[in-house]
Amino acid sequence: MTDEQLASGCVKGDPTAQKALYEQFARKMMSICMRYAHNRDQAQDIMQDGFVKVFQKMDHYRGDGPLGGWIARTMVNTALDHIRRNKPYDHSVDLDGAEHLHSEDEHVLSGLSTDELMALIQSLPTGYRTVFNLFAIEGYAHKEIAEMLGVSENTSKSQFMKARAYLRKLLPKEVAAQYGYGHEG
Repeated sequence: MTDEQLASGCVKGDPTAQKALYEQFARKMMSICMRYAHNRDQAQDIMQDGFVKVFQKMDHYRGDGPLGGWIARTMVNTALDHIRRNKPYDHSVDLDGAEHLHSEDEHVLSGLSTDELMALIQSLPTGYRTVFNLFAIEGYAHKEIAEMLGVSENTSKSQFMKARAYLRKLLPKEVAAQYGYGHEG
C-alpha cells in the first residue's frame, strides 16, 4: 500500500490498513522509542502510546511529506510527553560546568556497533539523553529543543555538551585508545 492508501484506510478505521501501517513502521518507531527510553518495556509503552496517537490523528496527515516522517515526529513527541510526565526536567543546569568537546567525537561513536551505541545512549541520564537525541539524531536546533522542553537554550546546549562528555567517558577502552581518549577515573 502507498502512504496515501495507508493514511486513507486508517482515517476510515480500516483494521487492515492499521495493521499494515503498524507492520511497516513498528520496527523503525521502536528504534526511535528506544533512544528515549530507559529500557525495552518503557520503549514499548511509548511506542504503543505513539501509535494510538497516530491512529487518532491520522486525519492531520496532509501527505506533504513521507508518512514515516510524520509518524516519527509523533513518536518523538510522545517520548517527550512521556519524559515530561514521568520525570521533571532539571531546569537548573547551566553552561558553567560544560566541557568543550572535540569534533573527533563523531568518528569515535561511528566506530561502535548500533547496539553498542544504543546501550551507551540509554545509559545517559534522562535530560542528557533527551537533548542528545533531539539535537544529534533528530536534528533539532537548541532553540527548538528549549521550546519543546520548556528550558533555556543554554540549558539545551549544556545538556548536549554534558551528554557527549558522559558518552566519551563510557566509551570502551579499545575505542577510546584508538582515537586518543583517556579514561578518567
